[in-house]
Amino acid sequence: MESKTLPEVTIYTDGGCVPNPGPGGWAAILIRKGRCREISGAEPETTNNRMELTAAIRALESLKKPCHVSIFTDSEYLKRGITEWMPQWKIRNWKRKGGPLLNIDLWQRLDAAIQRHRIEWRWVRGHSGIHENERCDLLVSLAISRLKTSPKRFRGKMEL
Repeated sequence: MESKTLPEVTIYTDGGCVPNPGPGGWAAILIRKGRCREISGAEPETTNNRMELTAAIRALESLKKPCHVSIFTDSEYLKRGITEWMPQWKIRNWKRKGGPLLNIDLWQRLDAAIQRHRIEWRWVRGHSGIHENERCDLLVSLAISRLKTSPKRFRGKMEL
């Protein structure tokens, strides 16, 4: 895929739980041609790592056509998993050298989501003043708050 022919999209993602494990939220900001779209959601019982993965998955799955994507994450688990660890997991039939692969369902879903895009993964330090990263963090907190204040209203997963 030539990046010249692909639309360029910048994505910021975040996920978290309070406490971990516990109620969790995910968020992503997608930026294309100066336009910004925010997506977020929550789950009643999950982990930080699952929410970090979910944010990236949901952002990529929301793209309607192949794109050249720059994804910014403050999760070393997500960044290292996709860029360093995943190739070996796939060679080993989705197994880790040291035991079972946690969150295999989400890693496989993420692997499927990246196939049609050209992606650059970038790590940013969380809470370091990067506006979009801070905004994602706020959206995660809001998603968790909404879930906690109306738990009966949301069974399973919630998308805002």
